[in-house]
Amino acid sequence: MPHLQVALDLLSIEDALTIAEEAVRGGADWLEAGTPLIKNHGMLAVKRLKSSFPSCTVVADMKTMDTGDLEVEMAAKNGADVVVILGAASDFTVKRAVNAARAHGVRIMADLLGVGDRLQRARQLERLGVDYLLVHTPKDIQKVKLEEVSSSLEELRSIVEGTALPVAVAGGINRDTLPVLKRAGAEIFVVGSAITKAKDVVATTRELCSLAGVARAKTEPEKKLSYGEVVAGFEALPTPFISDAMKRFGAMRGLKPLVRGKRIAGKAFTVRTLGGDWGKVVKAVDLAEAGDVIVVDAQGVEIAVWGELATLSAMRRGIKGVVIDGAVRDSDDIARLNFPVWARSVVPNAGEPHGHGELQVSISCGGQRVNPGDIIVADDVGVVVVPREIMQEVLAKAREVAEKERRYKEEIRRGKTLSEIFGL
Repeated sequence: MPHLQVALDLLSIEDALTIAEEAVRGGADWLEAGTPLIKNHGMLAVKRLKSSFPSCTVVADMKTMDTGDLEVEMAAKNGADVVVILGAASDFTVKRAVNAARAHGVRIMADLLGVGDRLQRARQLERLGVDYLLVHTPKDIQKVKLEEVSSSLEELRSIVEGTALPVAVAGGINRDTLPVLKRAGAEIFVVGSAITKAKDVVATTRELCSLAGVARAKTEPEKKLSYGEVVAGFEALPTPFISDAMKRFGAMRGLKPLVRGKRIAGKAFTVRTLGGDWGKVVKAVDLAEAGDVIVVDAQGVEIAVWGELATLSAMRRGIKGVVIDGAVRDSDDIARLNFPVWARSVVPNAGEPHGHGELQVSISCGGQRVNPGDIIVADDVGVVVVPREIMQEVLAKAREVAEKERRYKEEIRRGKTLSEIFGL
């Protein structure tokens, strides 16, 4: 999939944010915190870009040559989605950068600037586990007839054909050169001054997006998905992908499914209780809406607050599933009814319905904060909570994780080992 990456090689954060806002309106989907911007403002530049444009892919052009793990971690913790290192760095530095990227859920782009045999190094970088290659195209390509610039284009084609990685191009790209680079196989177009110095940033970006074939290029704000579309999107994705999309946050600890082969997603209806008191738990069944997931903070106590009768009641009400940080009983009957339940333990003894507790309040479940209306996704692997404020952003990122996973599987089918893919 093609992308337009706007290189914000500026000194002022405010100027960068202003241009970024206009470029996004024109359809740009990747924003680069350029090296001058990072050197002038540090990681604040990355953080401000991500907080201002959470739906865009933010690239931190660190040009890392040493301490790959440290610099990748710095950028990742401040919101970067992609971190640029130098392909001329040592294999050890590249490996450390790749390992740090995997740990923090970000991607690595290797810039071939200053590399002698670019094709050979590109293949080495692929084996080391980088996610993208960046080829700097000389600015002279703008100053002569495009047909005469054969050597640069041939080199680009050789890298595109000689590796399986998406290739980005940078260096004086404009409306004339972009189509030629696209035909040569480039997928990511890093555009700097053609946009940052344009009189009409929105119109220029829109034209370049059209030439690149960027699917998200539009003049209208991105349409928000309906609740039903968000739920359907999450139900199509396994929980590990969603956890990766949230950089390992959101995964509950210690909860296991009673019924295998189920994957659900729905709005959280929260319950807090203690001491095995199941009064508020069954009251939640009456008040929750069809399609909700009841989430219970039972303090991990090994006294059951859920069983067969509550399950029958929940099924009649259209409740999608139940997640309990505590105990349940009648697990054999629940399995026979095929109703999705996740719990910490299964015991024979139940508590009493005193009715103490609270409904629709912020709770802790499996070590994660859950607020009413958050999205709960659960399957055989476990349970993940997605804060409602960022559910669309997380869904988009989780879909990107799924696509990357598909590419890794394809590389394994083609003969690579997992250690080769990850550069271990």
